[in-house]
Amino acid sequence: MSRAKIVAGNWKMNLDRESSVALARSVQNIDRDQESSEVLIFPATIWLAPVSAAIEGSFVRLGGQNCHSEPKGAFTGEVSAAMLAEICTDAMAGHSERRHVFGESDDLVSAKVRAILDAGMRVVLCVGETLAEREAGDAEAVVERQLRSALTMVPGSEINNVVIAYEPVWAIGTGVAATPADAQTMCQFVRQVLRDQHDEQGEDRPVLYGGSVTPDNARELFNQADIDGGLIGGASLDVQSFRAIVDASDRADKT
Repeated sequence: MSRAKIVAGNWKMNLDRESSVALARSVQNIDRDQESSEVLIFPATIWLAPVSAAIEGSFVRLGGQNCHSEPKGAFTGEVSAAMLAEICTDAMAGHSERRHVFGESDDLVSAKVRAILDAGMRVVLCVGETLAEREAGDAEAVVERQLRSALTMVPGSEINNVVIAYEPVWAIGTGVAATPADAQTMCQFVRQVLRDQHDEQGEDRPVLYGGSVTPDNARELFNQADIDGGLIGGASLDVQSFRAIVDASDRADKT
């Protein structure tokens, strides 16, 4: 089965309102192969509404970077998945910064995955190991634990609404990307775990690579058999760089 190719831009805590809207408008003018590729952006939560208005009617999908696991309640400063779902198609769960900076546990990530699906959105589930875990030989064990925990409450009937992003923590924002071979090996392993949990439905899910993807390395990464696109950080803040990465996805040769 031909899997979707996805290039997702995670803008993190960057850009003001004006620059967010301007970037979104530029992204929707990117030429891409409409039959085989998908573009998704994750602006800062406070700018989701104006960005949504700017890309209305375009091919660009809109995602929330984070949400609470509960549908409502006395959680000052939080945003529920149901709130995001009014304007977003997707939401992220398990990003390494949420896990390692904010201390989110596997159980909390699992609850957020469930909340996102219950709200009717697709979830982009992030998994990945730290440098210490990789050097200790635990990379696959860590990724498998994160995957199995996060998908515990996701039956086969809903796995089609899940995208996986493998992001080695040691490569995020450092300028040091995993080699294409290393990234391929782990993304292939991710697919094996998905197949074990959800049979062919799991195996067919898109698996993205995230971690210092640039216009210079994107095509070689995307040419790997089990890498279906990227979760892009810093390079997604510049439309020329992002356009080049989208183009690399369109031109990736998996034959």
